[in-house]
Amino acid sequence: MNNTTHILSAFDRDLEAVQALVMRMGGLVETALLDAAEALDARDEDLATRVRVGDKAIDALEDQINVECARLIALRAPAAGDLRTVLTVMKISAALERAGDYAKNLAKRAVVLGQMPQVMGASGSIRRLAKAVVQMLNDALDAYIRRDVKLAEDVRQRDRDIDQMYNSIFREFLTHMMEDPRNIGPCMHLHFIAKNIERVGDHATSVAEQVIYLVTGAMPGDERPKVDSTAPAATRS
Repeated sequence: MNNTTHILSAFDRDLEAVQALVMRMGGLVETALLDAAEALDARDEDLATRVRVGDKAIDALEDQINVECARLIALRAPAAGDLRTVLTVMKISAALERAGDYAKNLAKRAVVLGQMPQVMGASGSIRRLAKAVVQMLNDALDAYIRRDVKLAEDVRQRDRDIDQMYNSIFREFLTHMMEDPRNIGPCMHLHFIAKNIERVGDHATSVAEQVIYLVTGAMPGDERPKVDSTAPAATRS
């Protein structure tokens, strides 16, 4: 009995250490996204460069999490519920790594845009989108720590709001391009930035879905809510 208790407590300690790495990784991703958006708005090349360099720390944390999770599985042989937790951790860290890549891409384009004419109001729209997505990601990670299915489902439903914000920005860029051909180049870069941030929202939603799976043992049965009016309309044969 004492030996079993000792093994379980050792697993819990190891799992808590891995979860701490996930939360640290999430914090770095959130900061990277906000800093990249700030670099775009302020045309701050130094800040954009720091975001790009900082992505290495995010990648290193994912590697460390994967190693620790593999060790947990090999040494502790977790039962069904605990194994589900370990696998969820790995999937969340993978989603965070991809989100970090999008932040790095945003920073790269911010440097390019710093050499182009500014599009009035565009960077402000990008920052608002980034803040909304970062809040989603923060809440998804909070839902994971608290095992809060209700909050996770709220995050999942907010993906529709992010899609609508992205669609609005897309239309805004189209207007700028039609009004002045000189805006075409900058707006193309800005559109890719907005799309990258929208994709981070998708990954935040994936984290929320993993929380639901972790707590209930099943992924959400309904399709993820999506609103993308920029996708090509289906053609009829």
